[in-house]
Amino acid sequence: RPVDQQQKYQPFLMSMSNSLSSSSSLSHPATADLCDLHVSSPTRLTVAEPGHFKDFGGIQAFSGQIETVRCFESNPMVRQTLSSPGEGRVLIVDGGGSQRVAIMGDEIAKLASQNNWAGVIINGCIRDSKVIGTIPIGVKALNTHPLKSLKDYVGERGCIVSFAGVEFVPGYWVYADEDGIVISEKQLSLESSL
Repeated sequence: RPVDQQQKYQPFLMSMSNSLSSSSSLSHPATADLCDLHVSSPTRLTVAEPGHFKDFGGIQAFSGQIETVRCFESNPMVRQTLSSPGEGRVLIVDGGGSQRVAIMGDEIAKLASQNNWAGVIINGCIRDSKVIGTIPIGVKALNTHPLKSLKDYVGERGCIVSFAGVEFVPGYWVYADEDGIVISEKQLSLESSL
């Protein structure tokens, strides 16, 4: 009999429950407030087109410096990247917008959380969404798909990727919440415009 995913990860989920409640209370500036304060800033501020992404992670408001991966229906570079220390960064994955396979599942999301990644934004699909919703990490993706990705194309890391009408540049900053996704060349705060 197949093991229920919830049961399979029960020890992990229990150990992360305290982390989830404390992580979700961390203060991330709201994207609407950042736009209000920095819209006329000389710092380049861009907003991703609405309607592309759904929230799947246990945390919906997250931010951090951008790291990127470009891959198409194959996720070895995503796993490799999220297996390394995240240091509070956000991984942007350009999966070419494919909705034929999932680029990330619960095991990779668990790795990302354990390695201190703030979030993952995927121009593609995820799977194991029920479990991912209990993991303390931000996850935005186009949709879900039950079929796992291929493993035959490694992918590229650290390249500029473009989707949803914006460019995601490694080293820039991304802010994501229920209202949308904002990208800035520099770290933003609610204290004053740059």
